[in-house]
Parts: sequence; structure tokens; C-alpha cells
Amino acid sequence: MPKSFRKFTDKTIIVASHNKGKVREINALLEPFGIVAKSAAELNLEEPEETGETFAENAELKALTAAKASGLPCLADDSGYSVEALNGDPGIFSARWAGDHKDFALAMQMVECKLQDKDAQEDDERAAAFICALTLAWPDGHVETFEGRVDGTSIWPPKGNNGFGYDPIFRAKGHDRTFAEMDGCEKQKISHRADAFKQLVNACFKAA
Repeated sequence: MPKSFRKFTDKTIIVASHNKGKVREINALLEPFGIVAKSAAELNLEEPEETGETFAENAELKALTAAKASGLPCLADDSGYSVEALNGDPGIFSARWAGDHKDFALAMQMVECKLQDKDAQEDDERAAAFICALTLAWPDGHVETFEGRVDGTSIWPPKGNNGFGYDPIFRAKGHDRTFAEMDGCEKQKISHRADAFKQLVNACFKAA
């Protein structure tokens, strides 16, 4: 039997993130559904320590914490940059590689230095992916989790001023520009977050 998903029927949802770029992208995805989205920062909700060992575990932890604290359904994602030659790093530690000051220029340089240490020059040696686990959680503890992915190449030097995080060094497969060189609408069509969100919409936002 196909899995049965819980349907989202509320008009307000909490986006369990303090990352402004991430909240902006999720809000853009939610807008067509007429849902009022508020961020965890607006409600002064603290971010829990990310103790999970996978993207899905961390997304569920963040969504459940915010749902129980706010009494409202919450949407949380955990996403990161995964480089094949680095055994999937930085992965779930993508934000932590940027340090307390969120210095992603430093994080991107770390990725490149590690790739250079492995003498990774060709595209197939520099394979990378953005991965996103997206969780919708209700205050009663029920969760629905979906994982999206977009594959590509880690390039150097960084290119583009749009986006955030590792976007300037990621070129998606089949494209000749980095995520940071694309405008928001163009990136939304192919991003890992959009992939996960499409699965969420099909499972939980459409009529049964």
C-alpha cells in the first residue's frame, strides 16, 4: 500500500530557521499556497543544538522543537554541501565550517584546499551536491520528512553575488553558471530545497 501522508490544513506555519536567506527561499515557495509564514526568529524561538547524524534527523529535531514551543505546525530544513571526494563533507557540518561568524568565504576556501590536497582537477573528481531534508512537524509530534538533491561540480574561484552559503562554488549539472550567478527564480526551479518542497507539496498540500 502507498504511504498515507498527513495533510496540512492550517493557514499559518512557522519556518524554524534564523537563516534569512533560507527563510526567504522557503517563503517564496509557500507564497502560492496563501500560507502565512513566520520565522522562528520573529517568535524569539531558540534554535536547538543540531545533534542528529543525518540531514533528516536534524530537520526533524528543529521542526519538532519549534512546533512544540509555538503550538503551530512548523517547517524546518537541514541542508548542506556534500563533496564526493571529501567523503561527503562538509555535509551536515556545512554551517559549522563557516564558524561562529558565518564566514562562508572561509568555508569555501576550506573545501577548495581539501580538494587541492587530493589533486582534484577534473569535474568528475570534484563532484558535489546540495542536499536538503525538509520536515513538516505538528505540535502533537507527527512529522513528514522529504529529501531533495541537486548534483553538480565544485568550481573555483567562486562566481556570483546572489544566493548564500556555498552557492558561489556550486555549478549544477547541465548548467554553465553557479547558483550564485542565477537569480532567485532560476535557482528555485532546480534547487535541492525546491526538490524537497515539491515532494512535500505533492504529499501534504494537495487534496487527497
